[in-house]
Amino acid sequence: MTTKRWLVLTGAILIFLILCLGGAAAGIDYLLRPVDTAAAGETLSIEIEPGAAAAQIAADLAEKGLIHNALLFQLYARRHGLDQKFMAGTYELKPSMSLAEIAAKIASGEVEHETSWFTVPEGYTIEQIAGRLAAAGVVDRQLFLEQAAHPPAKLLNQFSFLKEAAKTPQLKYLLEGYLFPDTYELAAGISEEEIITLMLRRFAAIFNETRQQRCAELGLTLHEVLTLASIVEGETRVEHERERIAGVFHNRLERNWLLGSCATVQYIIPERKENLTIADTQTPSPYNTYLHPGLPPGPVGAPGEASIQASLYPETTDYLFFVSKGDGTGEHYFSRTNAEHESYKKIVGSK
Repeated sequence: MTTKRWLVLTGAILIFLILCLGGAAAGIDYLLRPVDTAAAGETLSIEIEPGAAAAQIAADLAEKGLIHNALLFQLYARRHGLDQKFMAGTYELKPSMSLAEIAAKIASGEVEHETSWFTVPEGYTIEQIAGRLAAAGVVDRQLFLEQAAHPPAKLLNQFSFLKEAAKTPQLKYLLEGYLFPDTYELAAGISEEEIITLMLRRFAAIFNETRQQRCAELGLTLHEVLTLASIVEGETRVEHERERIAGVFHNRLERNWLLGSCATVQYIIPERKENLTIADTQTPSPYNTYLHPGLPPGPVGAPGEASIQASLYPETTDYLFFVSKGDGTGEHYFSRTNAEHESYKKIVGSK
């Protein structure tokens, strides 16, 4: 083949490829557009079931005539990180809405039912969450606790990070620590399972792939980091000490020492106390870190994002002990040696 013919053939191929790419781009652009821009006054109701996967949501939207293509909806949702944010509820959608607008609305949880706002404080245990929800008349306390201890199989399948917890013996509640503390908008008549699903979705968004990779870098599992974060949450009173407290516990874990965390004892005694007794610290339980070295079987509350971050990125320190100053500031004395620690305890005891 002559050089001239080769150049002609190459040019023709390039032109063909450009036309193909242009056609593909135009096709995608069309599929992202509203199904019917003239139907601004038409509204369709669609029910998103709790735990519904993006594929099922896409199929329902396509069947209702709200999007052009179900596969493109899935790809768009995944590309923009919305597939883990879709929330259950009834949505009023229009054929005049673009695919992006529909996806954003479902991810925002803008349901069309009467709703109420509910806040789960950081550090709350499953039992405290259940009590707070029951007091607000939102759930049946016992049913909520039962589902937190033994969640339905579909939840374990939907949220893969729970599989490790499911294999962990001696857990008081399988979902302890995984129901993320935040403020939620709850639809009237929402079920216990729907609330749990909502909170697990929020946890999945917070404990993202980057944070999961950091767990591996530390040589810890997600469950172990979450357990540590719950202890850090329980011990921290002032924000500027959070990473340092996490650093102390990392140092003690590396030495396979007793963590000696009051937060773990508070978790197992009948009622929380301002000050623990020596007898309290001897309470028999696998959660008692005064008796058993290393981490307890699972979290002792629901840590917030700051405690999770601190446990993943603790302060590099050689401190091994800390004790509350007892002066109302919430701060602690930090020590490198037991002798130094004991001297601080005497100071605190003399106040």
